[in-house]
Amino acid sequence: MDTQQRTAPDRLAGDRASLTGFLQYQRETLAMKCAGLTVEQLRQRAVPASRLTLLGLVRHLAEVERIWFRAVVNGEDGAAHWPTPPGEAFAEFDVADADPDEAFRVWDEECARSRATVDAAESLDTVIRWRDQEFTLRYILTHLIEEYARHNGHADLLRETIDGATGE
Repeated sequence: MDTQQRTAPDRLAGDRASLTGFLQYQRETLAMKCAGLTVEQLRQRAVPASRLTLLGLVRHLAEVERIWFRAVVNGEDGAAHWPTPPGEAFAEFDVADADPDEAFRVWDEECARSRATVDAAESLDTVIRWRDQEFTLRYILTHLIEEYARHNGHADLLRETIDGATGE
């Protein structure tokens, strides 16, 4: 994923192009927040009371993409990229020895699969059944935009603490 450029969503787009445009913009925002940092900076817990790191956010959002698009939409079974041991939560945030190249590669691959899944979908209104819940693709895209936007807020604070970079 290009870590320097973001594509603004089309202001006159229909529903699908608008939602996918905003989601892609949020993905590109996360990449931008991580650009130009060292491995140590990407792994840095910049807020002492929190486990959050920029690298952990990248790994977490790769898992979010995998779960929503591969598992929920496509019904695929598959193991987590960073399995969580029993009794623990969110192994993707444990980045002490994590490889940034692997994390960004996995994230890029999951984003590409997600885009292909959305492109192949007949309608935003198709009902997707997963476990005992129902979703539309429209709901899932909106949820992913929210998920990225929330975590990009975290990324803003982490990046500012790490090297003072602020803003978009």
